[in-house]
Amino acid sequence: MIRLPADPRTARRGGWALPTRRRPGSRGIGAHRPGLDAGRVFGGVEADPYHLALCVPTSGTAGLWGASSLACARLAVEHWNREGGVRGREIQMHLIDASDESDSVEDDLADLAATHGIDAIVGMHTSSVRERITTAGSAGAPFVYTPLYEGGPLPAGVYAVGETPAMQLLPALDWMSERWRLSRWFLAGNDYLWPRRTHALAQRRLVERGCSVVGNAFVPLGRCDHDRLIDAIRASGAQAVLLSMVGQDAIDFGRAFRDSGLAERMPRLGCAIEENGLLAMGADCSEGLYVASGYFAGLATDRNGAFRERYWSRFGERAPVLNALGQSTWEGVAFLRGLLEGGRNPDGSVHYDSVRGMRWRANERKAAPIYLAAAEGLGFGIVRTFAPA
Repeated sequence: MIRLPADPRTARRGGWALPTRRRPGSRGIGAHRPGLDAGRVFGGVEADPYHLALCVPTSGTAGLWGASSLACARLAVEHWNREGGVRGREIQMHLIDASDESDSVEDDLADLAATHGIDAIVGMHTSSVRERITTAGSAGAPFVYTPLYEGGPLPAGVYAVGETPAMQLLPALDWMSERWRLSRWFLAGNDYLWPRRTHALAQRRLVERGCSVVGNAFVPLGRCDHDRLIDAIRASGAQAVLLSMVGQDAIDFGRAFRDSGLAERMPRLGCAIEENGLLAMGADCSEGLYVASGYFAGLATDRNGAFRERYWSRFGERAPVLNALGQSTWEGVAFLRGLLEGGRNPDGSVHYDSVRGMRWRANERKAAPIYLAAAEGLGFGIVRTFAPA
């Protein structure tokens, strides 16, 4: 379990401590070697670097999120360093492959802790990996978890800045059910914590509304029999599908659903499908696909306009595609800065540069606009905006 002092600004340097569980063939520290030497002169004084572990999937089912997540985190860290870093300490970011398929996440963090110490973690990965990290050891370092997640209690010192199903899914589910008179839903997701809790919440809400859940299926990450699943959806008599698959699984399902002929008559609602996934599926897989999210690359807001300009100016026309999951690492680094600097808004929320307009007072007390978008070719068009509750 991560343990955090009452004030994260007083957390001791290098507080992250994991038991070293070396296995034959596990990776050493070369995968996350810092780009700067400790003790470099920064801001006119010699100061120890502030070591930030960035945990994002760079391989496996969710590996398509890696490039954009790294780019957005790098943009935030560079911006923070230009403004003086952490009280004069330059931030050095260390990349950890946090894919579900990696068996060395704990070892890689242990290597980094032993070599440099870890002052903070920003993580964008599945909740299964989050649980591996938080149960592997103890720390005095904050852990900012950035993507959408299932909600519920988290260990002390874990700050979740992403959307929960109550914020993100339920308004869209209610609106679609009522607007299009969708009363029979099939729920299909990967088999881990976020889809299971999401489906439980969705099923309760649908039953409350007088709707029926005609199927509820969970498939292993990276090992989905799409044909069998689609046969079950077809046989169920469903009018709509709630899709809680991630990464490559969502892409493969989208292609199989197109090939089945069901897409033109059965809308799908997802929360973890983003621009990268849509691009990988192809424009001919977009029919009937809707996504609820706190961020889309094309959002016409002043905050997003400024963010996109900064992003494209830094990384150029070959930059990774902006999307909700990748952009969340900007949110996470910006939140960490606000947390350490201690600023609060009048409503008690942490003061930080949130492109999404998130107001975070506690993991269970946060609010942000949510958007329901329809897939249109290789992009998304906003259908409905839900104001913060």
